Amino acid sequence: MNRAPRTLTVTVPSPQVLEDLGPMPDGVEVLVWPMDGPAPGKRLDLVVVPYMSGGSGFRWLDGVETGVLQGQSIGYDEVAVHLPPGRQFANAASVHETATSELALALVLASQRRLPELVHAQAAQTWMQERSTGLADQRVLLLGYGGVGKATAARLAPFEVDLVPVARQARDEDGVHVHGVDELPELLPHADIVILTLPGGDATRHIVDDAVLAALPDGALVVNVGRGSLIDTAALVDHAGRGRIRAALDVTDPEPLPAGHPLWASPGVLIAPHVGGLTAAMRPRAARLIRQQIERLLRGEAPLNVVIGG
Repeated sequence: MNRAPRTLTVTVPSPQVLEDLGPMPDGVEVLVWPMDGPAPGKRLDLVVVPYMSGGSGFRWLDGVETGVLQGQSIGYDEVAVHLPPGRQFANAASVHETATSELALALVLASQRRLPELVHAQAAQTWMQERSTGLADQRVLLLGYGGVGKATAARLAPFEVDLVPVARQARDEDGVHVHGVDELPELLPHADIVILTLPGGDATRHIVDDAVLAALPDGALVVNVGRGSLIDTAALVDHAGRGRIRAALDVTDPEPLPAGHPLWASPGVLIAPHVGGLTAAMRPRAARLIRQQIERLLRGEAPLNVVIGG
């Protein structure tokens, strides 16, 4: 006697995600579950985790058998802390790289061309016609050469910069020489701009500390689109306050940055509220990744982007 094929059970965190997915193949049941209460079943093949939830809903997985938990962010350092043992987690590589690298470039250009000052001058109806540093011919240290780093490098290419990629270990990749982090002491004194695209976690915490900032030349720009923990905030406030270093940050430590924090008023610091991935491209790209995961599970193939429990 042939058994009917088992239904693949998928949960998504909101009706919006359900709508974005569109019609599903036969044999797939999609339920809305924001992970704020008991699970809708004892077996869930794919659980799409709420965006930027930090694993707050993982406690509801007790007693529930799961296939893969699908995040909607690239970073997963907070997830790794809270994920119950034995669970498989996939990040959202392919969803945010383009948008995040767009913002990295926007932050660089805004800072180098003094756009915040021009906006203030406009509000005061002042014609501020002064020379800016610009981006052409600047030496850019790209600290992190993963998905976001490579996307950022591609967007910097037309701007005629001297690009110096840096990763955990030195290597040659697709004709590009990538320096190792052990070379930073030699590279930092010659950098005009440092762009951080690294993930968070213990291995990268405060990789930009007082010593790194002190090694940079006066007026250097530090751009962070990775994680706030990459930078020692107290050291950055000190260097920015003395006019030594400028910064453009999409992520901060702490985050959200509380009212009254000295970083808000630090001279030469431009702050975006962690919006690197928040563009119109996010929803369709996330839906495309989720559909790919569903189709792979239906075919019995391993899911994409597994970063924990593979």
